[in-house]
Amino acid sequence: METESQPYVRLASLRQLHHVIAKLNTARSLADTLQAVADGVVEGLGFEISAVNLVRADGDLVVAAVAGSAAAEAMMCGRVGPRDSWERRLAMGEQWGALRFIPYTEGWVLDDDDVPQWHAPSPVRETPDAWHPMDRLFAPLHAPDGELLGVLSVDRPRNGRRPGAWGCEALQMYASQAAIAISNARLRSNMQRALVRLEREQQALRASEESFRQAFEYAPSGMAVAEMGGDQHGRLLRTNDALCRLLGRPAAAMRRYSFSDLVHPDDINTLMRTSAEGGRAELRLARRDGSYVWVSLRNSVVADAADGPRFLLIHVEDIEERKRHELQLAHRASHDSLTGLPNAAELRARLSSRLCALPGRPAADAEAGPVHGYGTADGFRDAAGPGGATDAATHGFGGFLPWDGEQLTGPPPLPGGSGYLPFGGTGAASYPPEAGHHEHAVPPTGDGPGEKGLAVLYCDLDGFKAINDRYGHHCGDAVLIEVARRLTEGVREDDTVARLGGDEFAVLADGLGPAEAEDLAVRLRNAIIPPIHIDGISVRVGASFGIGWAGCGMTADEVLHSADQRMYVEKRSRSKGQRRAG
Repeated sequence: METESQPYVRLASLRQLHHVIAKLNTARSLADTLQAVADGVVEGLGFEISAVNLVRADGDLVVAAVAGSAAAEAMMCGRVGPRDSWERRLAMGEQWGALRFIPYTEGWVLDDDDVPQWHAPSPVRETPDAWHPMDRLFAPLHAPDGELLGVLSVDRPRNGRRPGAWGCEALQMYASQAAIAISNARLRSNMQRALVRLEREQQALRASEESFRQAFEYAPSGMAVAEMGGDQHGRLLRTNDALCRLLGRPAAAMRRYSFSDLVHPDDINTLMRTSAEGGRAELRLARRDGSYVWVSLRNSVVADAADGPRFLLIHVEDIEERKRHELQLAHRASHDSLTGLPNAAELRARLSSRLCALPGRPAADAEAGPVHGYGTADGFRDAAGPGGATDAATHGFGGFLPWDGEQLTGPPPLPGGSGYLPFGGTGAASYPPEAGHHEHAVPPTGDGPGEKGLAVLYCDLDGFKAINDRYGHHCGDAVLIEVARRLTEGVREDDTVARLGGDEFAVLADGLGPAEAEDLAVRLRNAIIPPIHIDGISVRVGASFGIGWAGCGMTADEVLHSADQRMYVEKRSRSKGQRRAG
């Protein structure tokens, strides 16, 4: 490189070394940096050929840059050498400081290995320090943490001699700076790739958010986002236009509500189960005008891998029309098509909801004891009967095994909104006082203030067949409709009036004592007997009543059969003329 006795040559070499090292730091990419490393050896260190072998991710080394020879570049650039072959070379070479030198006398064993190499024919000098064409000199490139980044190989010094102490020192200095430049370039390259990847991810996220926003805002059905967990659980964060239109509420007002604030009180438990588990449910939401709309609710629990559940994505679909149709079908199945009253099946369902199967059965037969019927044309007979008895056996099934008054849990109430609710009057459904809580039905044993029970008044019209035969079914149907109206107007709101079929009706009334049940039968019969005017004609019907008392341990059919038998006993006790009302 230079003569050791010429200090000014060293100074010039230092200047060249500084110049090429400065170029390393101006390269913009990893590829430019690698090429600058190779070029710097040729420009500033006195070698005609250099190559940079870069460690790949798999550990092998690839020829990433070549300088000084187009032929060498064409033959070697891009070729890969195995890591173990390179480690063999670095291990067998002579240690010149951090450099590794393999003289031609020992390197012949490497001529046929699989590491890319190129040797140009050149004359061989006979001096002791002459450079042989088959000599090999390597400068390992290590990162500051000791990681091997690559190997810098050099060949053909311009002065034809092996480098001296100063030349080796300069090459080591250059290799150290080249390693730092390559490490920085790799870091910049990784950062640039990360930035590009981050930008793409952000673009994808923005596109996804925009897609979600459009799908959310312009969805034909209602959608909402609600908080999950914490003090603000269920608070609405965002609602779309479809949900606001469905409930008649502006979006700004919706954000003041928790979702549970909008749910019908009877559906709160359904909402809580759906919110906790995700899934779907059908419930009612409150409109701004105070009405409720049936919706199908589907929840998706959106979770964060680190923090757990974050919020609920709620999909709300209007099913009011379907529910209305279902309710109409249920009403038709449970109500008489002519009069609109609950039918026999519905009456049995409402009665059964108040009865449970106690371990004991009645101690006395249902038919034992005197029975009371009502239906004489001139009024009702003495309610106490010939013997003045007014105990449970007089009015229904009596003589039950002792009951300790314990409140037991019985069958749950029938589902709401379907027309199958117990004790809802003539068709307006309502729940028992405590949904899901069963109170035993016990026939009254006397007529004291606390003797109340569940009464069934069985009614059979007298004289209806003659009207039907004489004036036709049209007139008979009108009579039945009017009788149904009069019966409905004569009972309390929570009582049930049902048509059992033909000209038979029944009234289910809870909380009555024996005398009250008798008074009710009197009032109802007196409401039925006034003339009924149909298409210019006036007809009259009478009515016979029998009272039965429901008690737990009985079935609905047994209670109805009891009242039916009492009605027929009373009807048979009077002559046909006495039964006819006119």
